[in-house]
Amino acid sequence: MAEEKKGFFARLREGLGKTRSNIISGIDRIFSGYSKIDDDLYEELEEIMIMGDMGVKATDEILTKLRAQVREQGIREPSALRELLAEDIREQMMVDEHAYDFEEGPSVVLVIGVNGVGKTTSVGKLAGIYRNQGKKVMIAAADTFRAAAGEQLSVWAERAGAVMVGGKEGSDPASVVYDACQAAKARNIDIMLCDTAGRLHNKKNLMNELAKIDRVISREYPGCKRENLVVLDGTTGQNALAQAREFASVTNLTGIILTKMDGTSKGGIAVAVQSELHIPVKFIGVGEKIEDLQRFDPDAFVRALFTADTEEEQN
Repeated sequence: MAEEKKGFFARLREGLGKTRSNIISGIDRIFSGYSKIDDDLYEELEEIMIMGDMGVKATDEILTKLRAQVREQGIREPSALRELLAEDIREQMMVDEHAYDFEEGPSVVLVIGVNGVGKTTSVGKLAGIYRNQGKKVMIAAADTFRAAAGEQLSVWAERAGAVMVGGKEGSDPASVVYDACQAAKARNIDIMLCDTAGRLHNKKNLMNELAKIDRVISREYPGCKRENLVVLDGTTGQNALAQAREFASVTNLTGIILTKMDGTSKGGIAVAVQSELHIPVKFIGVGEKIEDLQRFDPDAFVRALFTADTEEEQN
């Protein structure tokens, strides 16, 4: 487990390399370039954080807290702000202690997101993760709009050793979920993962579809734990935030899966979505393999972001 965590941290750190160059190098330049803490320093810091996709709200909250800490602690040296800033970002990203209660099941997890963000792959990876933990997992292929989604899930289900329930292309997604609920109850499934359609361009249809699926689960599987996870592509920055808002307007989102964080310079979006939408980032993906999707760890995220290359070499 320790080796896996270390390996994931190394991949996370590598994945956040461009973000580190984009945001943290600029922040470090400010801290070393100013001889005193003044409004100009805060303004430049604000600009770098917003440009790094941390979002206006999160940036404002973090800097307001930073200013208060500087006053209360009588801090005068700009270099002393680095650790405070890292800690404030970490606190902003904290996940509630009950965030993963659904993993103890029986639960139904709806995985929501536009096509192309890694939604179907995330369902497959989650299936693999939970199967490796010895849980009984079922995949409901409720994205009947896209034929390739069912084929992809079939491969993932076979690889993970998970049960899969699907439907014909174009069939009613709610009927797939109905069948899956019956099968999940009959087989004492721990976690049922539902892939859903990602059509944001027709929000009314999407809203009706999700509402229908919700009614079916409530009626057919009462008492199960519910989780609605939206998958966001970390490389899209503020577009990811806009997508999350759209989905939040049609369903109750309980968590975020951030994918494709390897190689993006827009890693600050992880801070923005949590702050602006009050929805926690629960999983983060940094690659194609099953082990490249893991629970979001605020400590590891901030450490990966703020650890300089020279520091890493020394450790």
